[in-house]
Amino acid sequence: MTRFLLPIFVLAALVALLVVGLNRDPSYVPSPLLGKQAPAFSLPRLDDPARTLSNRDLGGDVALLNVWATWCSGCRQEHPYLMELSRTADVRIFSLNWKDDPDLARQWLQTLGNPYAATGVDQDGRVAIDWGVYGAPETFLVDAAGKVLYKHIAPLTSEVWQKEFMPRIRQARGQRP
Repeated sequence: MTRFLLPIFVLAALVALLVVGLNRDPSYVPSPLLGKQAPAFSLPRLDDPARTLSNRDLGGDVALLNVWATWCSGCRQEHPYLMELSRTADVRIFSLNWKDDPDLARQWLQTLGNPYAATGVDQDGRVAIDWGVYGAPETFLVDAAGKVLYKHIAPLTSEVWQKEFMPRIRQARGQRP
């Protein structure tokens, strides 16, 4: 009897998992870093490899850490909006150039503009692994104390900025929503 009931229970469990999975947002990927200190890192800077970009540079006020690469089509798509934010938003934008050719990355920023206060070169992807990066583009919001407040996977847009980032930035700065 158990031999016949076991497959039925297994099938029922699989159906339950499928139903739960179908009701979840496929674009939502939780980050284990939310609410925790940003991972420690130190990378050579794209503009001057003798200097470094580190997690300490992100402190002092809220900041963005944008993960991008020249081979990433979504990164090209979001770049004009990052340029706009660098001119209009009161937030510092840093970046990780992820698994990319530094010469191509420098050329990209010369051609399309550079919205970043500084860019770290993460050629082997080790720092991105510590940050839990799944792909590019990804953008992290970090508070003044270096705590990760939010992670966005996909190109950054005005709608996402207003809905997800601005309320968190205001809250981190002690401003009213």
